[in-house]
Amino acid sequence: MTGTVWDIFILLVKVVGVFAALMVTVLLTIWLERRIVAFMQTRVGPNRVGPFGVLQTLADGIKLFFKEDVRPSNADKLLYGVAPVIMMIPAFLAFSVIPFGFAFGSERAQLADLNVGLLFVLAMGSLQVYGIVLAGWASGSNYPLLGAVRSSAQMISYEIAQGLSLVGVFMTAGTLSAAGIVAAQQGDPLLGFIPRWYVIFQFPLFLVFLLSGIAETNRAPFDLPEAESELVGGYHTEYSGVKFALFFLAEYLNIVTVSAVATTAFLGGPDGPAPDFLPWLWPILWFAAKVFFFIFIFIWLRATLPRLRFDRLMDFGWKVLIPVALAWVAVTAVVLVVDVNLPRPVLLGAIGVLLALLLLSFLLPSSDKEKADRTAPGGSTP
Repeated sequence: MTGTVWDIFILLVKVVGVFAALMVTVLLTIWLERRIVAFMQTRVGPNRVGPFGVLQTLADGIKLFFKEDVRPSNADKLLYGVAPVIMMIPAFLAFSVIPFGFAFGSERAQLADLNVGLLFVLAMGSLQVYGIVLAGWASGSNYPLLGAVRSSAQMISYEIAQGLSLVGVFMTAGTLSAAGIVAAQQGDPLLGFIPRWYVIFQFPLFLVFLLSGIAETNRAPFDLPEAESELVGGYHTEYSGVKFALFFLAEYLNIVTVSAVATTAFLGGPDGPAPDFLPWLWPILWFAAKVFFFIFIFIWLRATLPRLRFDRLMDFGWKVLIPVALAWVAVTAVVLVVDVNLPRPVLLGAIGVLLALLLLSFLLPSSDKEKADRTAPGGSTP
């Protein structure tokens, strides 16, 4: 009985620790986004509350918590309040299978090592579609409903590309477990200095996962569900106070989760050089550094790229990302099955560079003649 109580106590400590770490990470992410975007746009950014304005996000959260909760007269009483909770809970649960380190003595640095680990993350992401759709429908207004319809189409479309981008990783690692995928990327470096991370051997799928992850989290330039120039504010237009804060929290938790999954599947998770001093701490620091690297990419793209048109957004998902992911899954299967003279990592890396260049070619601007011939759906040329 003593052992069971101790195990439950350790699990509760890890749950509370991960929850607190996620909340602090969200606060830092929002502050970093404001500061970095301000720097890129030659502005000051938050600098009043706390050192360098780092407590501005906390002040905004407290303000939202005490704001009046305004409910539209046409809103569905039950679903209007449930929708933000449906958005937030899966965002927290998705992180439960991510290994953020190797071990604390005899304890894993992971809440739960499921044998279908990353599929669980994809399932939690799929549940959030219901939260967005319910928020749009239950608000009793046309603008949130349009944002919800846009978002459901976008998220379902890019979920397919996101799922396919992980198939090559599953095939190469031979497991769906997040801890198993991290373990499969360890070993002696290639040529003495190249790590065995899948970002090298599965580079096209890495790009597909990163782009589909940006679209999944409704971030710029794929933030069509929240297009304020067309829909006022998107699916959460009619929300205020703490309910709006829950939507805001879920969005940034999704950014952290996508960054953590990219770190786990493609950058070796917590793998990295570690001296003998405090050996349990260095993997956690490496994991945090890689996650914040991806968070910086999210922020950088938001400050750099304009919003896509919705039909081009859908075309890019269905006509570019999904075919590229399918093609690379086939290449991975052939390389794993067929016996060739070259080492598999070298062969995968060479083919990956060619396919990545092909994928990047779709992002290049088209010629002036093609732009002139292309019109918006339902529109007309002058």
